[in-house]
Amino acid sequence: MRDVRVVLVGGTSNTGKSTVAEVVAERLGFEHRSTDGLARHPGRPWRTPEREVPPHVAEHYGTLTTDELIASVLAHYERLWPRIEELITDRAQAGSPGLVLEGSALWPEPVARLTVPRTAAVWLTADDTAVRDRVRAAGRYEEATEGERRLMDRFLARTERYQTLMVDAVDALGLDRVDTGGGRTVAELADAVLAAAAAQVRPGRGDGTWGSPFVTDEETHDLGGPVTREDVRRIMAEGPWAGEQP
Repeated sequence: MRDVRVVLVGGTSNTGKSTVAEVVAERLGFEHRSTDGLARHPGRPWRTPEREVPPHVAEHYGTLTTDELIASVLAHYERLWPRIEELITDRAQAGSPGLVLEGSALWPEPVARLTVPRTAAVWLTADDTAVRDRVRAAGRYEEATEGERRLMDRFLARTERYQTLMVDAVDALGLDRVDTGGGRTVAELADAVLAAAAAQVRPGRGDGTWGSPFVTDEETHDLGGPVTREDVRRIMAEGPWAGEQP
């Protein structure tokens, strides 16, 4: 593969981004990170043995419509993008440690505008049924209460809508995506991501720096405050990154 120093792996939740990105990073000898380590939006609304659903997460999924949930998460990603771009720019420099960065926050439009050298990007997709099965398995849907199922269903509605919008953007911009279905193994999917990355050619620019951008959970609301209703209304009316052209 050419001198790629940063591989971006985007996609909606539960499409296998983390698993595939980890294998890609291992193959390349790169560090593997998630955009969730920069700042978190309300997390997954189901209990695990180690975690109860926080009240603000339950309220978020329990009170917003699907359109509002999409607008809220896209507003969050828009505000997070400067951190992501700084990180990519820093790690793409010659001599910097290589990075495989994955996450839903890698929205196609701002990625397409990048002119950072030694950077490639691929998005993973999955059939809605597969995503639904994975979410319900993770949340133990059959054992959940009616209220817990309702929160999972709201999360799924947002996830499916996000993927539809993301695929439309990826295809419109002529970017690369890999479907994780068809019974392909993680190794085969990693091969597909690496092949797509190797074939990409991007112009170079920039010498930005960014020191220790990853934060602890206690610091994850450091984006100028939470996403507001005004943010949601703007995204619903105009879309994210309104007025900016790739």
